[in-house]
Amino acid sequence: MKKAFFLLIFLFTYGSIFCQYKVKFVVGHQSIIQKDSIFISGNMNGWIEVPDVKYLLRNEGLNKRTIILDLEKGEYEFKFHRGSFDKGESNSIGLPAKNRKVQINRDTIINLTINDWIDLQPFRPLLFLNASLIEENKGVSISDLNIWHFRKGSNPQWSAKELDVSAWENFKPIDIDATIADKTGRREAWFRTNIKVDSTLANKALHFRFAFFGAGEVYIDGKLVQTYGKTGTDKKSYIEYSPSHKLPIDITLDTSKSHVLAIHIVDYVNPFLKKKHYKSWRFQLWDEQTKTDFAKHMAEEPLFNTIWLVVGLLFCLLFWTLSLQNRDERNLKLIAWTSTSLWIISICGWMPHNPDASLFLEIVTGDYLSVIFDKVFFISGILLVVNLFKRKVNLFLKIIFALLVLTGIVDLFNSNTTRLAICFLVVFLIICYYVFSSWKTLKGAQWFIVFGMLLTYILMLVFVGIVIMDDSLISNTLIGLFFTGIFLSLPISLLFYIALRFKEFVHEVQLNANKVIQLSEEKEQQAIQQQKYLEEEVARQTIEIRSSLETLKATQAQLIQSEKMASLGELTAGIAHEIQNPLNFVNNFSEVNLELLTEMNDAIDKGDFKEVKSLGQTVYSNAEKIIQHGKRADAIVKGMLQHSRSGSVKKEPTDINQLCDEYLRLAYHGLRAKDKSFNATLKTEFDETIGLVNILPQDIGRVVLNLITNAFYAVAQKAKQGTAGYEPMVTVSTKKIGNHFEIKVTDNGNGIAKEIADKIFQPFFTTKPTGEGTGLGLSLSYDIVKAHGGELKVETAIAEREGTTFIITLPVSNQIS
Repeated sequence: MKKAFFLLIFLFTYGSIFCQYKVKFVVGHQSIIQKDSIFISGNMNGWIEVPDVKYLLRNEGLNKRTIILDLEKGEYEFKFHRGSFDKGESNSIGLPAKNRKVQINRDTIINLTINDWIDLQPFRPLLFLNASLIEENKGVSISDLNIWHFRKGSNPQWSAKELDVSAWENFKPIDIDATIADKTGRREAWFRTNIKVDSTLANKALHFRFAFFGAGEVYIDGKLVQTYGKTGTDKKSYIEYSPSHKLPIDITLDTSKSHVLAIHIVDYVNPFLKKKHYKSWRFQLWDEQTKTDFAKHMAEEPLFNTIWLVVGLLFCLLFWTLSLQNRDERNLKLIAWTSTSLWIISICGWMPHNPDASLFLEIVTGDYLSVIFDKVFFISGILLVVNLFKRKVNLFLKIIFALLVLTGIVDLFNSNTTRLAICFLVVFLIICYYVFSSWKTLKGAQWFIVFGMLLTYILMLVFVGIVIMDDSLISNTLIGLFFTGIFLSLPISLLFYIALRFKEFVHEVQLNANKVIQLSEEKEQQAIQQQKYLEEEVARQTIEIRSSLETLKATQAQLIQSEKMASLGELTAGIAHEIQNPLNFVNNFSEVNLELLTEMNDAIDKGDFKEVKSLGQTVYSNAEKIIQHGKRADAIVKGMLQHSRSGSVKKEPTDINQLCDEYLRLAYHGLRAKDKSFNATLKTEFDETIGLVNILPQDIGRVVLNLITNAFYAVAQKAKQGTAGYEPMVTVSTKKIGNHFEIKVTDNGNGIAKEIADKIFQPFFTTKPTGEGTGLGLSLSYDIVKAHGGELKVETAIAEREGTTFIITLPVSNQIS
């Protein structure tokens, strides 16, 4: 009985949404010109005030015009105008008449008489502005004013300050429609007027706002002051400007003279969008307070948008993940659908505030996507509540769903805020009915769904009610808070429901487990034995794992030692070659000195002291070279000892440039000792401003040597491939950058594949063939650099085959002044 009663009430309420009456307006007047056009506008059509054939009165006999409209029940305001809105009705004393009112309760015929017409906005090609006009009206919508000279088409010379516009039409941008578009859908025109500001606006900026989707150019006295998008010469070069959440530009005008304002406007009509979206071009002059309020709104709204979209998306992903992992839980699927539809509705609500959105995107989301997912949200929300209380989807609900779908189809063609509010109310009443009729069974986690659902609908209804009554009652901040509550209250409640439901589920599992234990007492002994067996097995496997771990540690230590020995071998080969040069010099000059001393003795015997002195000078010069190359050999030996030293933690002042240069040559000669056929170009680029730095030279030397050795290996491999014109090159450079200095080792080899570039610093990972590398060189190098407070990274360009660069970054705090 309750269901039948509720169904009748709903059908009556819902039927009133679609119930419309035929209302015929009959207008008579003795002086109406037969070929004149009379239109009606009012709150039944959103106060359309531009020519629209749907609201044109038809001739019906002499001096009589009629129009038939389909109207819902209620009170309406309306008025008549001729052609454009510039001519309206006048009262008996020649002033503009007030809006007419009519109450619609059934099909009816309304007879009206128009007393007379009056020019509501006579054409004045001059806009006079003062501070009080702008501030009292919170700005001026100058596109609504009858001050404009209009000409269709494009000509850059029409921006000139001195221009004869006597042949131009008098037309307002607000009256523009799709009829001026050419075959490609392009609408292009120029508007010109004069602006005069009085002394109250001296040195004050006028805030000009381009308030529609399109492209435009604004000229003051023939000078371009602002462009919006790109007007282009065709659709390919045209770029649409989005006015969403864009602040106006500031224009300051001289108060001593009038100024010419010229605006060039271009847009394209999209054949897939409704004609109502191409009814006008709008631009405004804002007062300072309006601009300030809007700037505040732009500053705070991204926070709300981020919360709605990001948090809502995270909830959707969470709910869908849980739903896919628990396919038997129908509630989870309905929760996912409900939260997803609400999130998409939030996207549709955000889109008009997206500064990068196009007109097409705004219309698609606002007129179509939001309508579809409004109904998905209604239906999924009802199903969630019904399923929550384990009720059945009966005939009553099926009718409700069918009517909601029908409403959605109607809204796709003609959306209506009142109809949407009624849908909210009806769905809210249905949810309340199921909640209160199942009140006694309501428990645990169910409370969260009920609370979130009711709170969401209450906030929606309150907000829609405020908008319908007077949207000026609510501020932008309050709107953000309202929508935050609407978009997040239900998902948060659903999250709590899931959390508590899983807790209840765990509790239920525990209860069932206790029952199983009680029923399995006779098998307790078997379970104990099995447990002992498992413990023994675990102990055995633990011993095996420990043994494997010890073996692994030993192997790792051996590999690390192997890597160190390999590094030492490379270094030793280079040192052997490098030390051979100074030794050769020492031997050669020593032999020469012996010969010179023999000659000196002969000269002494002959008494030729001039020759003795010359030979003595040569011996002295050779001795200096012997000392020089002896010191060079000594430095190489000391470097080798320092490199082989282990366990030192004492940093030493080190010339980083000299260290890099030595290890470059040592590595090169070490490779040459192995392969005599190998050749490469060595290049150094050292920053002399680095000076001495406190480091462990043997550790950093190992890192540099390892990187240089790898670089030589890379260019050697590429050289073996026989690439035409390829010249192997390895570059070592240093550079001081801010608080750090860098050591770069660059080769022109084949580079490192992108998919393995992130793995090269992992222990035991190597790109070399088996037996040629342990995979520990870069790993140890990475750890050494980190221990110095630095960073080791790699840059490679495998696609361009430009080789690889390893970069060592160390802090300047190690530098010695």
